[in-house]
Amino acid sequence: MPRNQFQRMVFALITVVVTVHAFVFFSLYVVNGNALMQANQTASVLDALHKQGGVYMFGNMVPIWAVVLIEFVLAYTLEVCMGSPVSFRLACRKFDPRKDNPVIFESAVITATVCLMCPAMSLLAAFLYYPYYAGFNGLTLLANWLKLMCFNVPFAFFTQMFFIQPFVRKVFRTVFAKDIAARQQNAV
Repeated sequence: MPRNQFQRMVFALITVVVTVHAFVFFSLYVVNGNALMQANQTASVLDALHKQGGVYMFGNMVPIWAVVLIEFVLAYTLEVCMGSPVSFRLACRKFDPRKDNPVIFESAVITATVCLMCPAMSLLAAFLYYPYYAGFNGLTLLANWLKLMCFNVPFAFFTQMFFIQPFVRKVFRTVFAKDIAARQQNAV
């Protein structure tokens, strides 16, 4: 869909904004919600986060908005530098975007992106959310990374394939409607 560097940057921006919010919600509410509520003796995850003073990140309690901002910067940097370009090249190894069905090609790009971004972001999260108060241990870091991968890969694949990417493509087509129409007009 994106045809130039600016459009690729905007596409990545839209994708990362939606994805980071989805993953922060997934991590805090779905994966850790019950533990947070039990540890803080509250009836809701948001109350638990307020009671404990934020989210434990890099050895400190950080407000939720800062967590989203930090993860956004890391995810956007990874997506622009590694995720998008490498996943496109990987998909092009097996499929030709000019000849193959666009749905098949886009699915290959999404799958490759998940296979690249999910391990990378899970490793970063393993560092960010590591229990530094207990001292650092490489095996604990590895175990935390593998645990995050087990949670994140299925969530990432299915949300990207069926919810996030269709939504992002719709927003992208809306934002660049004039450019897409002009491109189609020139093709005829």
